[in-house]
Amino acid sequence: MKRIILTCMLLALATIAFAAEIEPFLGRWALFVPDGASWLEVKQVDNTIDADLLWYGGSVLPVADVYLDGETLVVTRVNRDVMSKDEQGRDKRVQWRTELFRFMFFGDQLVGKQIDPARSGHGVQITTFTGRKIADLPPAPDLAKVTFGAPITLFNGTDLTGWELMGENNANGWKAIDGALVNDPVQEQGAPHKNYGNLRTTEKFADFNLKLQVNVPKGSNSGIYLRGIYEVQVADTYGRELDSHNMGAIYSRIAPSVAAEKPAGEWQDLDITLCDRHVTVILNGVKTIDNQPLMGVTGGAMTACEFEPGPIYLQGDHGKVSYQNLVLKPILDK
Repeated sequence: MKRIILTCMLLALATIAFAAEIEPFLGRWALFVPDGASWLEVKQVDNTIDADLLWYGGSVLPVADVYLDGETLVVTRVNRDVMSKDEQGRDKRVQWRTELFRFMFFGDQLVGKQIDPARSGHGVQITTFTGRKIADLPPAPDLAKVTFGAPITLFNGTDLTGWELMGENNANGWKAIDGALVNDPVQEQGAPHKNYGNLRTTEKFADFNLKLQVNVPKGSNSGIYLRGIYEVQVADTYGRELDSHNMGAIYSRIAPSVAAEKPAGEWQDLDITLCDRHVTVILNGVKTIDNQPLMGVTGGAMTACEFEPGPIYLQGDHGKVSYQNLVLKPILDK
């Protein structure tokens, strides 16, 4: 009996020690990486650790593994690399490449290091970065009590006044055509791939309501970044099952509650309200996201900080798209 009691006490002490070790890492983290933004959430489920990671672009995904190594939190992602294919085009040789992320504290500062093996097997690429704990989300705002300012017309219908191309080495596929803001990132057959730039407003905004119309051709894709950090997906997804990558979704974070998109090639109406890190989306007159919390930035964000004004930016490196009647009303009081 004494041995059983002692064993239980030791297990309890080990559990307490584990909780104390992992506690500083728990929560959602803004990761400030070179030339971009990333995000991490660390959770404790019973006596185990779990985590989700957004690394630069793409989606928020569960990590392959997460564990404590002394005072260091280690996170891994596994990527599938097709090394060769057979004559029928089927995968012949596949390798699984493991990225390693190490997080630790220097005083109150979270610092991280990504170790990414080269696909060739010769060496690794190392990226260092810092992290900042994201403040808890406030309650959902009462949008009925919100006061809006005067409407601001973001696009004048004739030229790109008030907008600027992102990325100094990118090609510009944007132009004003018949009152619409059109992006046409043409790739010339047989020529090297041309990188086209996103387009952003020169003015920055805090919380606001944004109304616009968008036309997405068959198979095309774009996105509307609120404050430069939260992407409202713009894509030809008519007829697909509900997903956080569909038209009107907050990319990889919030799926529409109902499918309201129109077929490709038709003008569609978007009515978006960003307030207190909560978002409402009305697509073609149907409320598809209702005052839902934003847990962090999305892939392609300009910065990991969620607490500063930022521009509206339109994704221009994926496919042809047209926008018109872009009108923003800033929120003055909540």
